[in-house]
Amino acid sequence: MAKFPITLSRFIIEQQAAHPEATGEFSVLLTQIGLVGKMIAHDLRRAGLNQILGTTGETNIQGEVVKKLDQIANDTFVRVFEQSGLVCVLASEEMEQPLKMVHEGAKYMLLVDPLDGSSNTDVNMPLGAIFSIRRSQVGARRGVEDELLQKGTQQIAAGYVLYGASTMLVFTVGQGVHGFTLEPSIGEYLLSNENIRIPKKGKVYSVNEGNYHRWPAGTQKYLDYLKVQDKATGRPYSGRYSGCLVADVHRILLGGGVYLYPGETAKPEGKLRLMYEGNPLAMVVEQAGGSATTGLTRILDVEPKTLHQRVPLIIGSAEDVGQAEAYIQGRA
Repeated sequence: MAKFPITLSRFIIEQQAAHPEATGEFSVLLTQIGLVGKMIAHDLRRAGLNQILGTTGETNIQGEVVKKLDQIANDTFVRVFEQSGLVCVLASEEMEQPLKMVHEGAKYMLLVDPLDGSSNTDVNMPLGAIFSIRRSQVGARRGVEDELLQKGTQQIAAGYVLYGASTMLVFTVGQGVHGFTLEPSIGEYLLSNENIRIPKKGKVYSVNEGNYHRWPAGTQKYLDYLKVQDKATGRPYSGRYSGCLVADVHRILLGGGVYLYPGETAKPEGKLRLMYEGNPLAMVVEQAGGSATTGLTRILDVEPKTLHQRVPLIIGSAEDVGQAEAYIQGRA
């Protein structure tokens, strides 16, 4: 008889058993993130039929036009975690201020990018969600935002949901990276990618090359280097860019290579958000054996100054990221 795949709930319970001191709250928190993923996946499957494509006419704190699905995804995270009693604070890329929840004794803080790749919403291309979990400093006499402003090394879990041909939940709790695929017929996530390890070097790069002439010389030289034919070093690399950070990083996590959203000459801080995108994806990729940097500094070591702080991101296979750093720093 074929062995039945491991469900997300079973996997989490088995992991919890290795920690006798665990109360189960953290395990439930992870399953609730999975629930949010199911709910958003359901909305996305029927988006073209339910008249929820297009924009709301509003602009978010990032200065970006809000898509209807952005708002729906954000509201779904809020609804689920307002009722869960598991988190004391929910911060979202879509909200100017973190939402403080009245859950006495809740131990965790959750930061989310509720719908990554919003430009893809109206054209049936991949989308994602990104999350970062931090432990609340119970009794700390600090403001909510100050408590959230911790380095990425303080995350206790991070991951993402990928909405593509299938829905996947990929996460780490600091002991490797595991991927679960949603089986819609039974409504369960099943373990499909156990202990993911990113290759040390890949053959793919992912970047918006339309910004080439805005980049500093070192970044331009690195992209030029990747396109030169050289059999000994496996070049040229293949370019793959979907416009969804989660989808592009997921491809590289499984197959190797490098993703770049670098700083620009006139905008050295870059575009991506440190707290909602850079830190959680850096934790995932590092746990899989990869690397993540601004080009100058390890992402997880960046000291956050504001909740919506932007940061350049170069992430992927360790050797490829190291090579990119060398060019950006003028060492190559």
